[in-house]
Amino acid sequence: MLIHPQLNPVAFSIGSFGVHWYGLMYLFGFMLFLLLGRMRIRQGNPAGWKAEEMDDLLFYGVLGVILGGRLGYVLFYKPGFYLSHPLDILKVWEGGMSFHGGFLGVLFAMIWFARKTNRRFFEVADFVAPLVPIGLAFGRLGNFINGELWGRVTAPTNFWAMGFPSARAEDLRVAADNPQWQDWLSQYGMLPRHASQLYEMVLEGIVLFALLWWYSAKPRHRGQVSALFLLGYGGFRFIAEFAREPDDFLGLLAGQLSMGQWLSLPMIIAGGVLFWLASNRPAETPQA
Repeated sequence: MLIHPQLNPVAFSIGSFGVHWYGLMYLFGFMLFLLLGRMRIRQGNPAGWKAEEMDDLLFYGVLGVILGGRLGYVLFYKPGFYLSHPLDILKVWEGGMSFHGGFLGVLFAMIWFARKTNRRFFEVADFVAPLVPIGLAFGRLGNFINGELWGRVTAPTNFWAMGFPSARAEDLRVAADNPQWQDWLSQYGMLPRHASQLYEMVLEGIVLFALLWWYSAKPRHRGQVSALFLLGYGGFRFIAEFAREPDDFLGLLAGQLSMGQWLSLPMIIAGGVLFWLASNRPAETPQA
């Protein structure tokens, strides 16, 4: 069984101020978003965009990710707690961000940008979609470095099994009613788990990026690239959630699905409907 390396979540310190790896992952993701976007504009695909517009697009996107991600976590995962402790909503340094909330935040940011630049919404969305997954990959890498959002228990004989020392309290809780898991806990000091952060990094990040970059390289009907993002992320997230430990304060919900899976289902449905509707639109100029 592999053991999580327990990396220091603080990358470096400047005096009493610590710079965390997770924050750096966000920074790397935003930088790559900017660089990849400028690369596509320099190539002339899509036509009519200026490199300077990437700065505004990134600014609105950052606001959407942070505000949407935080409010999404508050509303989707712990509404009762934050209703009783409203000031804790501001404590973003304690963690608690939701991808699906961040996605809605970015959606509103793209609507605002499209209106400001007199573009159609899907003209902006199709341009943005292939730039997003690499940022998601960095975010999941940050989760792995922090030793958080670990996966479900798996057999220690599996080559992918990994013990997370940071999951000690969770290991004790879930092993209480399972004799087999109690034996593993006694033998290894921790339960073998899926490194689901890395699964998500590969599927929702690297694979989805490659798929969208390749698909958007040829003329597509307006909205199809955006639809593929919805289908791809929703599908990959739904699959990865089978290996990810559900939040202990939520567990599995109706139908034995996690909150992440329930939130991904509307993305899959919307992506399929949008792809079908977009097929009746005229094809666009090459996107990459």
